[in-house]
Amino acid sequence: MSVLPGPSLSPPDMPESPVSRQVPRRWRDKFREALRGLKFGVRGQSSFFVHFFCAALVIAAALVLRCPLIEGCILLGCIGLVLVAELFNSALETLFRGLDEDARARVWPCLDIAAGAVLLASGFAVVIGGLIFLRLLSLL
Repeated sequence: MSVLPGPSLSPPDMPESPVSRQVPRRWRDKFREALRGLKFGVRGQSSFFVHFFCAALVIAAALVLRCPLIEGCILLGCIGLVLVAELFNSALETLFRGLDEDARARVWPCLDIAAGAVLLASGFAVVIGGLIFLRLLSLL
């Protein structure tokens, strides 16, 4: 597949798109772009901070209750799943804001589906965390 030469469609003040580059990217650049994406995903998303705060409470409770390793890993997996779902939701919201009104009218259900994915991941995390913590509390 070859790239046809032509004018760039991005505004002049935007950085060059990674897709339009001809040279392979270095690992350092990939990590820098990933961290920048994480920063964009977290910035200004109040729901991400709510999930992050709840994650901190779960980790603190697991430490206080001396959660076994396997159950701690399960809790961390649930936390990771919820935060990743929230980042994907933020990415879709960002894409949605860049669309024109006609496109928004056609694709708005995507936002509801993404929010539903976050809700589902959060619900499963609450159930799993509840089961783990109830078991730990019953052992006290």
